Amino acid sequence: MGDVELIVLDMAGTTVTDDGAVEQAFTLAAERSGIALDDFEGSLQYVRDTMGQSKIEVFRVLADGDEQAAQRANAAFEGAYAEIVERDGATEVEGAADVIRELREAGASVVFTTGFAPTTRDAVLDALGWHGLADLALSPVDAGRGRPFPDLPLTALLRSGATSVSSMVVVGDTSSDVEAGTRAGAGLVVGVLTGAHDRAALEGAGAHAVIESIRDLPALLGLRGE
Repeated sequence: MGDVELIVLDMAGTTVTDDGAVEQAFTLAAERSGIALDDFEGSLQYVRDTMGQSKIEVFRVLADGDEQAAQRANAAFEGAYAEIVERDGATEVEGAADVIRELREAGASVVFTTGFAPTTRDAVLDALGWHGLADLALSPVDAGRGRPFPDLPLTALLRSGATSVSSMVVVGDTSSDVEAGTRAGAGLVVGVLTGAHDRAALEGAGAHAVIESIRDLPALLGLRGE
């Protein structure tokens, strides 16, 4: 695996299947908070386009700068997503947990990052039984700013003790994940096709490589002769 010390992995769409949960939660949040109802379809498309970004920042845009409305909508979204996870559970992208164990056994630190608040992030990890699977899990509030800013990967670097941004690999399914990785100066930024955005969007955002799934990451990093 060469000089790779740290692998930063997105959650929903990259290691955890989404199955429309984000859109379902947004729909419920709009109904409960009243935000974005004037142009629901346009707002839903904005949510799709900004997958991977901090949810409160998305709601600030949709609320036209009304901070109280944005906070209400964000709280409604986080609550709705937690309800969906509690009702339906959470499912890993096939092979994700095994890949994470393989990466750590090869000597790399692994950090989860997400646009969700810590309570929602932890609900997903609880549902999967994934607490302790990675070295650390970070939300925007843990880092300062969410994606596409570089704060999450850089915080992962600092917290993990990795020695250089060039030793960091960032993996995600959205253009925001990719942009955060490139802005952080990661040595390798990888897009995966199991989530929100397609190959063209990921390559357009600056991905150094695009793979079908996280299952293909060990081979990309030279851990497998395939």
